[in-house]
Amino acid sequence: MTDTADASPGLDWQQRLDELRASALRQLDVAADAAAFEQWRISHLGRRSPLAELLSGLGKMAPETRREVGAAANVLKRELEEAFTSREQVVRERELRQALEREQIDVTLPGRIPSVGALHVVTQTMIECVEILSSMGFQVTQTPEVETDYYNFESLNIPHWHPARDSQDTLYVRPPDVVLRTQTTAYQARVMTTQQPPVRIINLGRCYRAEQTDATHEWMFHQIDGLAVDEGITLADLRGTLTTFARRIFGPKLRTRFRCDYFPFVEPGVDFGISCFRCDGADASCSICHGSGWLEILGAGMVHPRVLQRVGYDPERVTGFAWGMGVERIALIKYGIEDIRMLYTNDLRLLEQFA
Repeated sequence: MTDTADASPGLDWQQRLDELRASALRQLDVAADAAAFEQWRISHLGRRSPLAELLSGLGKMAPETRREVGAAANVLKRELEEAFTSREQVVRERELRQALEREQIDVTLPGRIPSVGALHVVTQTMIECVEILSSMGFQVTQTPEVETDYYNFESLNIPHWHPARDSQDTLYVRPPDVVLRTQTTAYQARVMTTQQPPVRIINLGRCYRAEQTDATHEWMFHQIDGLAVDEGITLADLRGTLTTFARRIFGPKLRTRFRCDYFPFVEPGVDFGISCFRCDGADASCSICHGSGWLEILGAGMVHPRVLQRVGYDPERVTGFAWGMGVERIALIKYGIEDIRMLYTNDLRLLEQFA
């Protein structure tokens, strides 16, 4: 008596395996991409495929039939797996050849020039300034942009009633004690309280002021502040240092001048000017000096005795000089840029000139 589970109704088990083989191989021949191959694998080798159902039903067959059907079904399974692997390899190689044909490179064509970035003109100017001052013996230091009222104002001889402390000029982080520094000069007391003379340092970084922006003013700008303290330092040393710096930045034939000016943390205070390196005052239409022949580039002076006293220095024994300059102003003058706001609009027509 034949077991009813030996095969599908009306079909011999060998005939059923032959039909599964023929159907699977026929569908495999027309599979042409990864999605079709995956669907074929699920349909013919997956857990719910007809072959898998046949194997799962072996337990209901008679022992003699079970051995024959199981062996033949496993042979068919290996045959389909091998056919799948072979066919998939053929199709993948064909797809690779087609992709290579589509993407082949004509080596006779001229190469594409890669787009190479460059440092921003302000960064370039800052690096040049630092290199010059470092070669003159100044050490580079950086201090916090968020500063206390004491270091930003009080230690620099700027009393509480000074207009620079007004909230319309200063950005307060936590009134009245914490501010965004308004000048890099705020580092002087921090440094001088940690070391004894001789001191020769520069501080650089961003400064912030709550002021209206225009062609020469920005609410954020970069500044380099210099300080030298030692026995016997005079105003002549300051003049020589700044003249050397200016001639290396703008040209060796440059003339310089001091004019009296007021800064709370220096006495005497001066503004440092240079002769126009483009026209020397001979061209009334000069875009740099506008015919005046002179350009103010920074403020400077001898360190105020009160500043020295606050950090524990003896102003009778040591003296010093200091200066502060805006990096953007140096860049504007050197490269003939007419509006400071152009430096921060990310206009490639300007920035690519300095690449």
